[in-house]
Amino acid sequence: QVQLVESGGGLVQAGGSLRLSCAASGLTFSIDVMGWYRQAPGKQRELVALISSDGRLNYADSVKGRFTISRNNVENTVFLQMNSLKPEDTAVYYCKLRTSRYRDEYWGQGTQVTVSS
Repeated sequence: QVQLVESGGGLVQAGGSLRLSCAASGLTFSIDVMGWYRQAPGKQRELVALISSDGRLNYADSVKGRFTISRNNVENTVFLQMNSLKPEDTAVYYCKLRTSRYRDEYWGQGTQVTVSS
């Protein structure tokens, strides 16, 4: 059974930093894309950042220059370094992965990030 376990969320003041981690286990096939999404209260879930198996990156415009996504392919882990956090970054952050062979998608349970002004 595939599991994604996120950690690193919390409460931080505006301008501060947090580092999210997401570790995947139980996978049968290799991972193609790993990424982070977020959902703020009353809003739809939105893409934050993606990283492919060959290192291609994709960021939402709202986080470019502040957030950095990275991954460890050996440990099936994806990270999100968040700097210069703003109150509008407050949301539940979810990691997601897509496998290479059948393009199955899996989500983590989410971790709360709260940025106070």
